[in-house]
Amino acid sequence: MKLFLSEGNPHCLKVLAALQVTGVPCDVQYVSHEETVVPFLSRPALPALLLPSGLHLFSSNAICQYLYEVKGQESTDLCNQWLEWEATDLQPALLQALHMAVLQGKASEVSQVLQAPLNYLDQGLTKGNTPYLTGEAVSVADVVLWAALYPLLSDSSLSLGERKSLKAWFDRMAEMHGCQSAAQKVLQGKGLQGMKSYMQRQPARQSNQCRDAQPCNSSPAECEEGERVVSEEEIEAAALTWSTGLKDSPHVTERQHPILPQEGKRNILLASALPYVNNVPHLGNIIGCVLSADVFSRYARLRGWNPLYVCGTDEYGTATENKAREEGLTPQQICDKYHAVHADIYKWFQIDFDFFGRTTTEKQTEIAQDIFWRLHKNGFMLEDTVEQLRCEKCQRFLADRFVEGICPHCSYPEARGDQCDKCGRLINAVELGEPQCKVCSQTPVVRSSKHLFLDLPKLEAQLEQWLDKSMSTGDWTQNAKQITRSWLRDGLKPRCISRDLKWGTQVPHPDFKDKVFYVWFDAPIGYLSITANYTKQWEKWWKNPSQVELYNFMAKDNVPFHSVVFPCSLLGAQDNYTLVNHLVATEYLNYEDTKFSKSRGTGVFGDMAKDTGIPSDVWRFYLLFVRPEGQDSAFSWADMALKNNSELLNNLGNFINRAGMFVTKFFEGCVPAMELQQEDKKLLALVNWELQQYIQLMDKVKIRDGLKHIMNISRHGNQYIQLNEPWKKIKGGDTERQRAGTVTGVSVNIACLLSVMLLPYMPTVSQTIRDQLNAPQFGLHTMFQGTGSFVCSLRAGHRIGTVSPLFQKLEADQIEALKKKFCGQQPEDEPPQKKTTAQSAASSQPAAVPAPAPAPAPAAAEATAATTVSRADPEKAKLLTQAVAEQGEKVRALKAQKAEKAAITAEVGKLLDLKKQLAVAEGKNPEPAPQKSKKK
Repeated sequence: MKLFLSEGNPHCLKVLAALQVTGVPCDVQYVSHEETVVPFLSRPALPALLLPSGLHLFSSNAICQYLYEVKGQESTDLCNQWLEWEATDLQPALLQALHMAVLQGKASEVSQVLQAPLNYLDQGLTKGNTPYLTGEAVSVADVVLWAALYPLLSDSSLSLGERKSLKAWFDRMAEMHGCQSAAQKVLQGKGLQGMKSYMQRQPARQSNQCRDAQPCNSSPAECEEGERVVSEEEIEAAALTWSTGLKDSPHVTERQHPILPQEGKRNILLASALPYVNNVPHLGNIIGCVLSADVFSRYARLRGWNPLYVCGTDEYGTATENKAREEGLTPQQICDKYHAVHADIYKWFQIDFDFFGRTTTEKQTEIAQDIFWRLHKNGFMLEDTVEQLRCEKCQRFLADRFVEGICPHCSYPEARGDQCDKCGRLINAVELGEPQCKVCSQTPVVRSSKHLFLDLPKLEAQLEQWLDKSMSTGDWTQNAKQITRSWLRDGLKPRCISRDLKWGTQVPHPDFKDKVFYVWFDAPIGYLSITANYTKQWEKWWKNPSQVELYNFMAKDNVPFHSVVFPCSLLGAQDNYTLVNHLVATEYLNYEDTKFSKSRGTGVFGDMAKDTGIPSDVWRFYLLFVRPEGQDSAFSWADMALKNNSELLNNLGNFINRAGMFVTKFFEGCVPAMELQQEDKKLLALVNWELQQYIQLMDKVKIRDGLKHIMNISRHGNQYIQLNEPWKKIKGGDTERQRAGTVTGVSVNIACLLSVMLLPYMPTVSQTIRDQLNAPQFGLHTMFQGTGSFVCSLRAGHRIGTVSPLFQKLEADQIEALKKKFCGQQPEDEPPQKKTTAQSAASSQPAAVPAPAPAPAPAAAEATAATTVSRADPEKAKLLTQAVAEQGEKVRALKAQKAEKAAITAEVGKLLDLKKQLAVAEGKNPEPAPQKSKKK
């Protein structure tokens, strides 16, 4: 093993301390901060550990854990919790504190920044009543947290005050020879000043105290606390970078099919979970799989990587047989029909597959049977007689997903025959309490049948060894890691891979010729067969783990089959298959306050979205804005309207339209000359930092968080325009006109950058902006090379195209109509004749907007008003309250800046309109009550 470090890097202090404390044999090499030692990364990543296998670890905490595991010390759950806290809570505060202490000379203010995390750590140590974080012995968590805190806590100007437990722990760790030695080597005895060179290369970060409390559907910018501080070095560096302009680079050519791995490039193989052919996908299916993968695929091309994105319909199994019976078609006919439905939906959502295939092909049979025979030959197949549920009325054995009952583990009443959606545990269908056939609702009987099993226990050691490497080097989402570990915790059991069905890939074994492969053995092999139908050279992707990185995208319920069952099949086949490097799983997207249900008509399904009149780019934006990355989230019509009107229309669209219109109106359609002042350079530094954060997040497939930085940039741009008022300065003297030109030129260049950043999210809007700006066809992607650099891409004299608005407002009545259309028939709904009484009793339940009626007679007006205002919508009211507050701030800012009266009047009108909508949502009369005349 070889460990690469740089002096003055606090993350290197962590890993060197872990190396010294564990005593693991390892060569150490010091390199500069800018050294790129991980070959497939385009940016420096230190520390980095080169493993004997040739793989690299470049996460400091992952390296520390690896060293402890080599020493035989596994991380406990408590240890992992401390490491998670260090990475997500402590590090942001430390980065800000180090920036203040090292670069700004504000060491005296550091204690305030660190107050909350230090109190938390002190309380944890006090509550545990043990000398170390996880018990009586030093763990990897102790070493990581001590090393993270050492540069600041060892400085005499920072006092720990009354935090006695923390002070005792810190001093105890500092006495260890390994920790002392590591600190001396990394900081060179210079303390905080030894970190100056490193810190000058790091972006400063403001603390975000409300991060944990942030609601899942809230705007990513709503929890920001003030403007980020940029250093003088950052400002000058950003101005210098800006002046270089677009770099010369080879023209990005159109994709040439078939796409194959290329030597010296980062080859990315993307596969999103195959949708069942017989289901029309709803919004949750779309965001969890195909849309997320599409965004990352587009981003990969933007970065200059070499991606191949494959997907297709999963077409075998009982579900297809039953759907065919319902519609009076053959299974193949039903597959043909719904494959086309899926393809049309994804085309409308602009999902840019390189190939969209299907599993009912000869290649599927050929590859699945080959993997089976390899597993059989290598001794990983078992035979056994099992008891199965058979429905006598339907005259068939029931597939796992066509039987429901009570979970034997958690008593959830709607557990499926293969897995419980509530507790996530695997189930054998015969273990279910009170089972029912989902087709006819009859109680099935138990019958015996001989089947084939994949011997997972025999593959468990190989699987765990591979998982350790994949999880430590790849970007696995937290839920994917947790679900996988929960499967392994109780030990693996043999898994049946055959079924008593007709519609499926036939088992080639002569003793089982009347059976087909179980869908969760067969379906993931569809990734391989779909690629094989795309190119005869498919093995260059799927049998090339040294050159190819595999990304799998799915919802969390599909994780175990992609992290355990399918990898075991490929490991057991022993044919050098490419296994998943990055497993990206979302949580669930719900619909309003319930679940999507096709049968009840609840929720928006893929074939309905285009009938709403809302462009597909807006659908993409909102689904990605509420993408359930860390927890379940919900689609909400009111929230969609709010995000469209505030984020797209008022923020992003407003900025880009103003920037372009100023060029057209004030400078005859040509970008004016720019003479940068300090204020402009500061903006360039802020935009450059947001771009770099966007790249860091997107590299890690943090798609929802990446969108935040696009919106932040347009917010910076709007503030810049508003403060500088180019519409006023253009009417002044030469100096003021020059200033108006600079502000306009900088703004239109920011708009150009935003057009490219938007490409993965909103491809049509991205192209529209570039067309309006007449942006260069080549070279814009060079701003996304390395860590990212914002440059002047539209030089003075560049002629732009015709500018027009990008977005339209979603009106309240339009949204209410759509909400009513897709609310469906809820299970608890009562018959119409009983509903009136129930509605009047439940004042908190939102009601649909009634059709226009004749105006009431004066005597009835008061009663009509009372009926109208009683129909409150608390969810919508909450969102509108936020919108009113934001619009109020905007009006106050305009007044403070003495903006033009027309601009203020327009914004006041918007504010009054929002207040009226809020009154309606709160169940109040939107019109003010008539004032009685006052007595004098």
